[in-house]
Amino acid sequence: MSLEGYSILIPTHNYNVTTLVQTLVSQTSKIDTKIEIIVYEDGSSLFLSENASVENTANVTYIHKTKNIGRAGARQFLAEKAVFQWLLFLDADVMPVSENFISTYIATLQTENHKVICGGLAYEEEVPENNKRLRWYYGRDREAVSLEKRNKRNYFIVSGNLLVEKNTFFAANTNFENQYGLDILFGSRLKKLNIPLLHINNPVYHLGLDDNKTFLRKSLKAVESTLYFEQKGLIDDDQRALQKSYLRLKQVGGTSIFNFMLKKLKPIMERNFLSGKPNLFWFDLYRLQYYIELKKKHNA
Repeated sequence: MSLEGYSILIPTHNYNVTTLVQTLVSQTSKIDTKIEIIVYEDGSSLFLSENASVENTANVTYIHKTKNIGRAGARQFLAEKAVFQWLLFLDADVMPVSENFISTYIATLQTENHKVICGGLAYEEEVPENNKRLRWYYGRDREAVSLEKRNKRNYFIVSGNLLVEKNTFFAANTNFENQYGLDILFGSRLKKLNIPLLHINNPVYHLGLDDNKTFLRKSLKAVESTLYFEQKGLIDDDQRALQKSYLRLKQVGGTSIFNFMLKKLKPIMERNFLSGKPNLFWFDLYRLQYYIELKKKHNA
């Protein structure tokens, strides 16, 4: 294993990564540093021939596995395959905002002594079609946050654009279950290991927007994962804003009345989430109500 260089690692599932790889190759070709790109096809059935074509490019490796092992497992596999000590994880459905995306990370490492660097996330200005607006509004409001806000929420992880030292990654990436909401778990592990994060302004656009129904379903799955990780002692019970809201309600004895009232409003809320003008405050309440029901169901 070589230390002097960078491994760009891209797990993909049913998404065309050719444009992303071409963009990265264009940027790395101008840099006098050893860089490899590895694309891992995680049980996909779509875009196989398109994605396989990237291996015809120098320093790009394409690996196709027929069994889907999920995000955490795919990243673990990629980290094990990586030649270099520094790993840049990118989601398949992102695109660098800056033409100096790669060089910015390299320059940062030359001046900063950190093992984890978060570049951040951005969303395009153009409003998408109605059936993808819930994901777009949520992303722009909750994920594409300023550098100042990210620094205040230091262990706020967006792993779709993350530079991490290999041994640090292995120490923090300890759960390979195929679940949603794993970024929270990764951030919690880094915090428990007392590994500081450096947030910088080097974002990627998140392009692959789920439709409203899919994102709503995934959001509730992420709530389930939160309780699951909490019960297993993998995250604190006050790590997410959702958990903190629950604890405040519980402190004043308001969980039952809140749950009762929100149940009646759920059909109205769900219609709103699938509309062209989703209300994110309602979305927070909706997920909180689901979390309360799960806590009650599991006597947590």
